[in-house]
Amino acid sequence: MTKTVILLFHPHFASSRANRALLDAATTLPEVEIVDMQALYPDGRVDADAEVARLVAAERIVLQFPVQWYSTPSLLKAWQDAVLTRMFYLAYEAEGATLAGKPLLIVATAGNVEAAYAPDGANLFSLRDLLKPLEATAHRCALAWAEPFLLYDARRADTQALQAAGAYYVSRLGRLSAAGR
Repeated sequence: MTKTVILLFHPHFASSRANRALLDAATTLPEVEIVDMQALYPDGRVDADAEVARLVAAERIVLQFPVQWYSTPSLLKAWQDAVLTRMFYLAYEAEGATLAGKPLLIVATAGNVEAAYAPDGANLFSLRDLLKPLEATAHRCALAWAEPFLLYDARRADTQALQAAGAYYVSRLGRLSAAGR
């Protein structure tokens, strides 16, 4: 059984320094499975059977992605529609109920600085507020919502900042593991 599954939803992962730094750090942890969902489903057609099995087998779930136009990448939405709709509306007893209590961590990278995500900033809303639909989804699926891991100014971060973010990510994943036991 995979302890922690990190589902990466990044349409341009090959050019992402920030998400790569985070995942490189995460690979140092035992019992972590990293799945590049864009590489797995380049056409956007999600294999619901495989994804349900992946979630059922995991003890902890991490959804990692860059924020795009104040939301998640389209593949994450397609994954939710295919997998969570099935698990919670079509096969709740056999599938959806198995997720109850599993921790969920959202890992989001944003290209702009944190100050831009404020009522008086360029984006008007905090990044946490923009992630409320995912928090509502976690609540509906009875997943244990963990405080999101947010990385701002991801495009301009230097190597040292990305290494520090990677170290903090490892720390957060460790705390998630401790909480999920």
